[in-house]
Amino acid sequence: LLLTACPGEPWDDSLTESERSSLRTELGRQVARLHRVRGPGGYGYPSGALGPLAADWRTAFTTMFDAVLDDARRYRARLPRPVEEVARTARAAHGALDEVTVARPVHFDLWQGNVLVDRSAGPARIGGLIDGERMFWGDPLADFVSLALLGDIRKEEAFLAGYRAAGGHAEFGTAACLRLALYRSYLCLIMLTETVPRAVGAEHDRWVRETVGPELVAALDEIAELAPPS
Repeated sequence: LLLTACPGEPWDDSLTESERSSLRTELGRQVARLHRVRGPGGYGYPSGALGPLAADWRTAFTTMFDAVLDDARRYRARLPRPVEEVARTARAAHGALDEVTVARPVHFDLWQGNVLVDRSAGPARIGGLIDGERMFWGDPLADFVSLALLGDIRKEEAFLAGYRAAGGHAEFGTAACLRLALYRSYLCLIMLTETVPRAVGAEHDRWVRETVGPELVAALDEIAELAPPS
């Protein structure tokens, strides 16, 4: 396995507020550059783990979402709501997925630990974005979930300023908010379900249930509030 070495160390809490704001703006610019890349014409995971790339984003994402629900059933993951209720709520937002018509690369794991900060040339700068094993071709809006992990990207003014300045599209109308809630639900389901096969231990399992569980509930409640009546 050959990898390009990126300078820097994982983003941590040692940054000053001024450094953090500057780096969030730079991160926004870099993510916007990533999202300008056009995909190969299909949607989904390039590994083929869930089958070949789909012709449309709704088919790809619902397949991805259903696969995690199947894992939740198989491993009897302790979710804050029953699996069938989660699936039913999510279906109400599926129509919003049809607004995505061009596949873009989505890293989907851009939490701080996967963002390198380089100080070798003086002021702190972004040294690289690493660990793209969760990458898929899809809606760039999905990257906003891990970029504001367990938070709300709509409040990240510095990041959004950099993202928009570099040509990224970040508008939060009803359809976009529905999709964002779907993607938050998807990541929360992954985090809640993977604790079982990974045997993470009682302390981490409790943290995930107490911290991530309410985030899943909040995302599902947002879908229920915003989704058009069936």
